[in-house]
Amino acid sequence: MHKTLVAVALLASALAAQAQEIKIGFVNLDRVLRDAAAAKTAQAKLESEFTRREKELSDGEGRLKTASDRLEKDAATLGETERLRRQRELVEQDRDLQRKRREFQEDLNQRKNEELSAVLDRANRVVKQIFDQEKFDLIVQEAVFASPKVDITDKVIKAMNAGSGK
Repeated sequence: MHKTLVAVALLASALAAQAQEIKIGFVNLDRVLRDAAAAKTAQAKLESEFTRREKELSDGEGRLKTASDRLEKDAATLGETERLRRQRELVEQDRDLQRKRREFQEDLNQRKNEELSAVLDRANRVVKQIFDQEKFDLIVQEAVFASPKVDITDKVIKAMNAGSGK
């Protein structure tokens, strides 16, 4: 019995000593995607790329609303054929606008995914570099709780901003 207790105590102390040597890091990916210069550049690129189309859609919606209001106001004085013609035009304009809005959203989502993927690839290369250089045993990107001692997010952002991991 005594030998078993000694063996368990030695095993426990060996595991404790080994556990103290493990180097763990945590990266808050949301912060990286929000604060890194590459992420901000990607966001600005998307905004400049899609601002004009978004304004065109907004202008189209304004014109459609104006035409709809005009039809509603004029409906009592219009003849049946003219009223039906304007209603058909409004329906056609609305359908066209909805199609353009859907295409815009699909294009925007595709470009966001492309830009996000590029930033994520770069962040992962930087994390791998830090992992290798600083001899980490484990770096996680998602955790319920992480101590500031193991949070290397700032280090990743700084390295990305400095141009590491290209």
